[in-house]
Amino acid sequence: MQIIDLHCDALLKLYEANGKIRFADAPELDTNRERLRKGEVKIQAFAIFIWPDMKAEEKFQAALDQVHWFYTDVLGNNPDMKLIRDWSDIDTLQEGQTGALLTLEGVDAIGNDLKKLSILHQLGVRSVGLTWNNANLAADGAGEPRGAGLTTFGREIVRFNNEHQILTDVSHLCEKAFWDVIETADYPIASHSNARAVRDHVRNLYDDQAKALFDKGGMIHVVYCPAFIKEGGSVTIDDLIRHIDHFCGLGGEKFIGLGSDFDGIADKVENLSDASMQQNLINELLKRYSEDQVKGFAYRNFLENRPK
Repeated sequence: MQIIDLHCDALLKLYEANGKIRFADAPELDTNRERLRKGEVKIQAFAIFIWPDMKAEEKFQAALDQVHWFYTDVLGNNPDMKLIRDWSDIDTLQEGQTGALLTLEGVDAIGNDLKKLSILHQLGVRSVGLTWNNANLAADGAGEPRGAGLTTFGREIVRFNNEHQILTDVSHLCEKAFWDVIETADYPIASHSNARAVRDHVRNLYDDQAKALFDKGGMIHVVYCPAFIKEGGSVTIDDLIRHIDHFCGLGGEKFIGLGSDFDGIADKVENLSDASMQQNLINELLKRYSEDQVKGFAYRNFLENRPK
């Protein structure tokens, strides 16, 4: 069954390796081309991520460097990888092709300059998360004790996203910033988050947050990070499915997707350690849900709820 995965950090690894590994088959990459093919991943989102402790004057260049590896290695060296620049490009993917979607995880790289976001959009970015766990000039992240909402600049970014049909990603935001996004964003989404009622972790969403997303047609893509799934001990696919069960119980069946966070997590779910094992999750879901429902979680919900 084909899969759409809304989050991975392969670009960060390619950037840090600086040409010493290949996207096609590098064993260091959870989401290399071979593993995506084996796991039947039809569309993979590739995040641009900048460490918050990097010098401010170096951050935008680091983002551009990751875009460079996206175009020269992910796309350039693999003709079956196809850029998703416009949402309609998804509909043109042929048999044997995999769509590659560029996203931005935190806007640290643009500083206070919206022109830099415009450049990244022109380069293909179609989903923007305002923060990682830290605070920046747009908002406070989930790890910032202050917990403030969107700044004036943050609201300008959301308006830019609205105008250009860019998803505004609420994963990593603090609660106040989340609610500000819900109020202002036309295309909110959680690219990699789980249910806080199942695992009480600051990176997960409360029930009222999940319902607010569903009410706006926003997707929640469950994340495979063990720390966000269960507290302590080994974590199984069954443990991950409990988050899907919970979101379905909130009325979110048509708004659930997958956001692995592969290449951004060190610990792994049992039998779900890289993209080649994605079908293990599908097979377990098919034991609990109908094929039609599982197709929704795997890819169809996103296709139906993406910007048109």
